[in-house]
Amino acid sequence: MSLGPLVCSKEVKKALDQGKPVVALESTIISHGMPYPQNVQTAREVEGLLRERGVTPATIGILDGVIHIGMEDSDLEKFGKLGPECRKVSRRDVASVVARRENGATTVAATMLLAHLAGIPLFVTGGIGGVHRGAEESWDVSADLTELGKTPVCVICAGAKSILDLPKTLEYLETQGVCVAGYKTDDFPAFFTPHSGLPVSCRIDSAEELASTISAQHQLGLASGIVVGVPVPDKLAAEASVVEDATRKAVAEAEAKGVKGNEVTPFLLARINELTGGESLKANIALIKNNVVVGAEVALALGKLPKSKPLAKL
Repeated sequence: MSLGPLVCSKEVKKALDQGKPVVALESTIISHGMPYPQNVQTAREVEGLLRERGVTPATIGILDGVIHIGMEDSDLEKFGKLGPECRKVSRRDVASVVARRENGATTVAATMLLAHLAGIPLFVTGGIGGVHRGAEESWDVSADLTELGKTPVCVICAGAKSILDLPKTLEYLETQGVCVAGYKTDDFPAFFTPHSGLPVSCRIDSAEELASTISAQHQLGLASGIVVGVPVPDKLAAEASVVEDATRKAVAEAEAKGVKGNEVTPFLLARINELTGGESLKANIALIKNNVVVGAEVALALGKLPKSKPLAKL
């Protein structure tokens, strides 16, 4: 199915046409998140987790200027081999990458936008971006937050990374009118840390409850998205604590060395991986897979609800 520069894979088109559950996935994690061939292997495993549960995966990315909603195996392979050669694409970059027929890996913001255009209400990722430390001087605020304020897609994630300013991130989301829900928790997760000590705006205790919330959001015609924070499971807690210790050390080193702006994240990711001997990458993959399992349950529950239409304007 083609909608201008937007093309759905046969698998995704069939699922959408039949009203079956579909979950969107981002492509930045393939191109920029890990090396080849581990990136492609992980992408296949994540898609497989959804398929074996009866949910269709829709990995979103741009190849040669064409927006793909769902990828063939050869597309995943191409993305994996291109790696960082792919442009990292947020909302602001989509049109230029399409016009120039470039390759682009979609961030949380761009994946939300394109999933919504394709009619997919649910998106699973590792974690969202947020307000960076020192933002009062740098104004470094992720476009993920503004996208959540204007695009009605539910994002299931492990919260935001502890390298960010989490209190400011939550304040910004509140200003944007974004529901921040904790999945079986009252605390906003901080990626590898299950509890940040910061309260969520609501607690949701089952996939069915979250599906009903997404449905109500759609029926009310609310234009904002939903962030669902899934705490890292206990079985990953030991690995996660090692990564968190390394994260704190890496943040301190970045501040001491005066690393700023868009150099911060690459520095931290590389240093954390180095400090943990590669364990941070393994923990990251396990965390994403945990989120995907939750996303599949929610997608199936959402598919069982009657289709709702937005209320007529008063």
